[in-house]
Amino acid sequence: MREGIPESWSARKKIADASHPKSPTGPGSQHPQDRYSDGRVPQQSISPALPTIMGSPLQSTSSKRNSVPEDSLAGESVLAQPQDNGGKLTPDPKWRKWSRNWVLWTVLGGLISGGMGFIAVAMLLKLPSCPKLPVNFLAMASASVRLHCAQVAANKQTVDDLLEAITLVKALPNNHPLREEINRFLEQWSLEILNLGDTAFQAGKLQEAIAIARKIPEDVPAYQAVEKQIKRWQSIWSEAEAIYQAAEAQLPKQRWHQAFMTAVRLLNINNEYWATTKYEELKNRIETARSDGNKLAKAQSLAKTGRVADLLAAIKLAESIGANSYIYKDAQEVIPEFGHKMLDLAQEALDRRDASAAIAIANQIPESTKLQLEAQDLVTIAQAWQSAWIGTIPSLEAAIVIAQKIAAERPLYNKAQELVARWQVEIEDVAHLDRARDLAQQGTVADLTAAIAEAQLVPDTNPRSSEANQEVNRWRRQVETIEDRPFLDRAENLAILEDVTSLQAAITEASQITRGRALYREAQSKIWNWTRKIQRSQDQPYLDQARLLASSGNLTSAITAAQQIRPGRALSREAQAAINDWRGQIQARLNRQEARQLALQGTPEALAQAIRLAGRVPTTSPLRVDVNIAIAQWSQQMLNIARSRGESDIPGGIAIAKQIPRGTDAYQAAQEQIRVWEKFLAPKEPISEPELRSL
Repeated sequence: MREGIPESWSARKKIADASHPKSPTGPGSQHPQDRYSDGRVPQQSISPALPTIMGSPLQSTSSKRNSVPEDSLAGESVLAQPQDNGGKLTPDPKWRKWSRNWVLWTVLGGLISGGMGFIAVAMLLKLPSCPKLPVNFLAMASASVRLHCAQVAANKQTVDDLLEAITLVKALPNNHPLREEINRFLEQWSLEILNLGDTAFQAGKLQEAIAIARKIPEDVPAYQAVEKQIKRWQSIWSEAEAIYQAAEAQLPKQRWHQAFMTAVRLLNINNEYWATTKYEELKNRIETARSDGNKLAKAQSLAKTGRVADLLAAIKLAESIGANSYIYKDAQEVIPEFGHKMLDLAQEALDRRDASAAIAIANQIPESTKLQLEAQDLVTIAQAWQSAWIGTIPSLEAAIVIAQKIAAERPLYNKAQELVARWQVEIEDVAHLDRARDLAQQGTVADLTAAIAEAQLVPDTNPRSSEANQEVNRWRRQVETIEDRPFLDRAENLAILEDVTSLQAAITEASQITRGRALYREAQSKIWNWTRKIQRSQDQPYLDQARLLASSGNLTSAITAAQQIRPGRALSREAQAAINDWRGQIQARLNRQEARQLALQGTPEALAQAIRLAGRVPTTSPLRVDVNIAIAQWSQQMLNIARSRGESDIPGGIAIAKQIPRGTDAYQAAQEQIRVWEKFLAPKEPISEPELRSL
């Protein structure tokens, strides 16, 4: 515990609970705001741990209530402490206390003989009550009477009564015989006022506590504790406020854990109000802020999908965040953002010429987005577009009327005015296009040319320029078709004979249709077909001669004849395919011949190489039948050599047998022979009779 600062209210509360009965309305202690009906504070709620003054610890009235001494003649203290009864302070009965009070007997002795004797006796006989006496009587009253009345007032345990008690006795002379006891009472009552102030402080009433403390007169011995206690209260209060604000500062940043850990520090503040009421309040605000933060995060996630239903759900979530939430400002900022996204979706639908979808989206935008005017204007513009897209002069005029309904103070007024200006110009362009279409209906070159000229009056900067250009291009193709069709018709008539001369004449005629004209692609297609026919008629003799040479076995001459057909001509692919086949036959002959030469060596290695070389002869080759017979003979020859070697050298026989290529006639027999030999060399099972005979 820091010097000059008492232990926490919770620790002091435990001490009080240990020495006082528990309240019937709550476990352990009374609430610091509890009061008696006359404004007094229950003694057990008064803090027992105020700072030490004048060498004695501050004590509550319950632990330092004064009474008269047992024996005044013995020189003991005028005001003795009540007896401690098992931790509880129990005052003596009135008659017993006052029977031992020397003040009583002194007053009786001193006043009974005087003019005031009767009044004094009557007053004292009614002790401990203090009668309502005139001010002039109190002025003449003895110190004992003042002290008694002060005690009676102090016992009421209210600020005003304690102040009254102080006022009654503090004016007595400093040399008065009772000054020592009076000073002790002044200290005690001052500290009890501070206790009442501390009770208000614990109840969360700082300014009230300070006001109570400052009521203590400056000329009493205990006044030195006033400013010290006020500074202590203010220090605790400032610390609590700083903790509260530090926790609050984390909430807009959505740092929930840090906010809660900061809030927990309030539990260690020496103030019940901050450790209970304000802590619970802050904890609830953190929980609410966290819940609202989750809502806002979910709303933002939904909005990212860009779907109308999700945007509406996101807006609804943001709307559910209350005005007292720390996230409220952020929520209010995103609601218009979500609304603008819906406006964008509506505009995109309008750009696709889907006015119905645009209107449906705009009509769903909630009022909370504060975009109702924009949404209404967009609906109006969409309705205007629906009319404008019809493309007639009356429909454009109707679109202008609809758009002009948007007043100057509306958000989309400028856009509406731009559309009105566009459609006004477009009406003039529609008139040009309508006249051009009327001219083009006649279908003659002159009429189409006039229509083109009329449509070209629509400038490129005009909204209808794209439509005008499309019509111009269409009419130009019609003119070109009319102009070029005779060339193509004459060319087709010439090509009917299909001889080289007529086909060439047809190509010449069709070539007059130049690139970019309407019939250019059709003319080029026909020219290509006619050219192919000419090339076939020119190159077919070369291919026929080559095939005749190949059939007689002269493959080299056949290849030479076919190579006269140049690449890219009509028969070039057919000629090249024949050339590749003939080259393959030549190579097959070479492979067969080389394989036979190798096989003559008769060694296993040569036979295996001969088989591989012969296998290169294509299966489509006429030589393949002869090659297959040779391969079967050579593989069997290798197997015979392997068996012969195996009679004296089984590993050598195995090595030869393994060289027999897969797919040959002797391959399976060779594999079986290898298995028998390997089993013989390392037998794991008895060798059968047939296997022994094969060895």
